[in-house]
Amino acid sequence: MTEYDHVTDDMEAVVEATELPTRLKDEVYEALEQKAEEAGAITIEQATEVATGVENRYIETRVDPLDPVGTVSAQSIGEPGTQMTMNTFHYAGVAEIDVTQGLPRLIELVDARKTPDTPMMTVHLGGEYATDREKAHEVVWSIEATRILALGDVSTNVADMLVRIDLNDDTLLERWPTHSDPSEVAGIVAETIEDSLGVDARQSGTVIEFGPSEPSYRELLQLVERLREIVFKGIEEIERVVIRKEEIDGDEEFVLYTEGSAFGDTLDIEGVDASRTTCNNIHEIYRNLGVEAARETIIDETKNTLEEQGLDDVNVRHLMLVADIMTNNGEIESIGRHGISGNKDSVLARAAFEVTVNHLLDAAIHGEYDELDGVIENVIAGKPISLGTGDVDLRMGSRVVGDD
Repeated sequence: MTEYDHVTDDMEAVVEATELPTRLKDEVYEALEQKAEEAGAITIEQATEVATGVENRYIETRVDPLDPVGTVSAQSIGEPGTQMTMNTFHYAGVAEIDVTQGLPRLIELVDARKTPDTPMMTVHLGGEYATDREKAHEVVWSIEATRILALGDVSTNVADMLVRIDLNDDTLLERWPTHSDPSEVAGIVAETIEDSLGVDARQSGTVIEFGPSEPSYRELLQLVERLREIVFKGIEEIERVVIRKEEIDGDEEFVLYTEGSAFGDTLDIEGVDASRTTCNNIHEIYRNLGVEAARETIIDETKNTLEEQGLDDVNVRHLMLVADIMTNNGEIESIGRHGISGNKDSVLARAAFEVTVNHLLDAAIHGEYDELDGVIENVIAGKPISLGTGDVDLRMGSRVVGDD
């Protein structure tokens, strides 16, 4: 064993002796190893000084017992929230994509809305798809919903009761890059129309014609309307995809931004890097990746929303606490009367939030009893809250003095 190995073992022992969590221990050890490689050597005293310094900082930042973390978090997020704009529709760096930001987005997150007002995905690509524009466009056409108006012109012939579609050759080959003959693709389009509308479609080259089974002007118009809704390729929920070249970790690669989200379907598409792709719908993340991923998404989305408004001084631990409360039961709950606030044990705490009369009436009917354990109910009752000095009961000791 070399002298370097001895020092490395001692360094690891120094780090292991601290009260740091495992993740921080690993980071400290990696940093010490990197410093040792750069400097050529590092003494045990220096390693001890670094490890002790990190440990002291960690202990200083821990929350004291009986600290009202919920109230502090509510203040820390609520006060900056008053400075947020009411309506902002813009995605940072992508002017073509409109995404809800500001206060409406923050409300969406804490309310755990099933569907955001402006769902979107950030799709990262892997391998050659990330660097080759043509390959990246293959993924685009596999994701973006392709409807008939994107493929050609639709016209109606009332005299003959026919709908005529003139398909564009270049568009067909662009959206179906594995085919070289536009007529082949037109055949695929014709089959899709027959299956979706239940009509007999006649194809001649890139021209498709069909009509109602019985002459009817109303049915003809209905066929045209239904034709416009058919998705010939891609995912129905994705209206548009914007492709951009960005620098990520020093390398340039193509990234896709979508209007609409279908997270599970997108992850199955060849060329999509599932480990980096994300969306702003926390419920889709929960369904496909689980509650831990949903928790991380709530933290990231809330943090990004605040930073977009220039409110980046909110400590991430407050946001982590909110995300923990919303997901600690293994599923996503909103912070509201239909979620966390409405499920509190205390009648007065529930009544203080919303629909006061209903809560009090229901509690009276069911004979509920309030233990007055929390902050809200004690404030309402005019009693000291169970925090700080209010958590300690003091008694004056008495001593019986004898006759002696």
